Amino acid sequence: MGYSAVGIEALEGREAVRKRPGMWVGSTGERGLHDVVFQVVGWSVNRVLAGRERGSVGVTLTHDGGVRVADDGPEVPFTADGGTFTADGGTFTADGGAGGSGLEALLTRMPAAERGGRHIAHVSPVPLAGLFVPNVLSSRLTAEVRHGGTRRVQEYACGVAVARPAAAGPTAERGTVIALWPDAELFETTRCSFAVLAERFRQMAFLNRGLGISLTDERPAGGARAVSFRFPDGVRDFVAALDAETGTFLSPDVIGFEHEDPRMAGTMEVALLWSGSRPERVHGFTNSRATRQGGTHVDGFRDGVAAAVTAYARERGLLAGGDAPRTDRIGDGLTAVVSVKLDHPEYLGATRELLGNTEVRGCVGEAVREHLGRWFEEQPQRAAQIVDRILSRPEGRC
Repeated sequence: MGYSAVGIEALEGREAVRKRPGMWVGSTGERGLHDVVFQVVGWSVNRVLAGRERGSVGVTLTHDGGVRVADDGPEVPFTADGGTFTADGGTFTADGGAGGSGLEALLTRMPAAERGGRHIAHVSPVPLAGLFVPNVLSSRLTAEVRHGGTRRVQEYACGVAVARPAAAGPTAERGTVIALWPDAELFETTRCSFAVLAERFRQMAFLNRGLGISLTDERPAGGARAVSFRFPDGVRDFVAALDAETGTFLSPDVIGFEHEDPRMAGTMEVALLWSGSRPERVHGFTNSRATRQGGTHVDGFRDGVAAAVTAYARERGLLAGGDAPRTDRIGDGLTAVVSVKLDHPEYLGATRELLGNTEVRGCVGEAVREHLGRWFEEQPQRAAQIVDRILSRPEGRC
């Protein structure tokens, strides 16, 4: 059978998303359903982090199968006349058409601008989708904007506006509320898992220090259930929680630091702890999304830890013949979180779980070596305890 341009079906915009929803959210099953929610929550988190240090996002699973996401981020108008409008970490230019460059544009057009900024929490396979894909894949969506002391609301059906934005009364609050009902004709299930969402929101709160995220489930017959997360120490709290799941601290302090490096156009937040005797556990994240296969940020972390431990041991004459400690010895009992936020992340493979930015490895390695080395100098007793334990570990131990 032959193929030609005549047989190619070209789909764009809303039509393309509804025709092949799995291409935009990973699947039409529960995974894709949750990704729709994550896209909206990621958009709200980005706004909150851009506007204030201790903002919050509230997610509610409603009685009628909907998902409501409310934030207290900076005021966003439905429309903006001329110029540019910045949201979700990107800058969008007005085109003079209906909807201008405000929230309406984010709901009805696929953003073409590059995502920038250092507070990116987006976790979707489609990094530029914003609110467009969730809107198109919802049988109904309502957007509420609290701007200039007034509530304005607009409703959509399958990505198409039902009416123009309308005033819905005064308000002293600010922020946005996006309520959506995933389209049952496109998804195998429209019932979100409370446990899956709660675990992901907990992770996002760990990775974005000071951010508040709450999840309320109104669906149980016995009454609503709710959880909320806010971690003032960010990834340090994350490492402490991971370690508490498996054992007792060797040292009461989690070692951690934050660092910005223009060479990689981004920031890093790293925390680590040696505790007990078990296999190494290093968790990597890029723009608040798990990189389960690792990548250059995780490689750089291991380089930096090895360099700091080796330098400390050599300075104190603890290495026979000048040999460096074996990597498996250094990682024994080590729990760590390596979180980088990059203006332009590059991934290897379609799953976006392996970071490939080459410059990141050297930047992270250098920063880890410097900060861990300083901690060793400031905490000589604990440093000696950690390094002695690494060097005394028997050869070939698993």
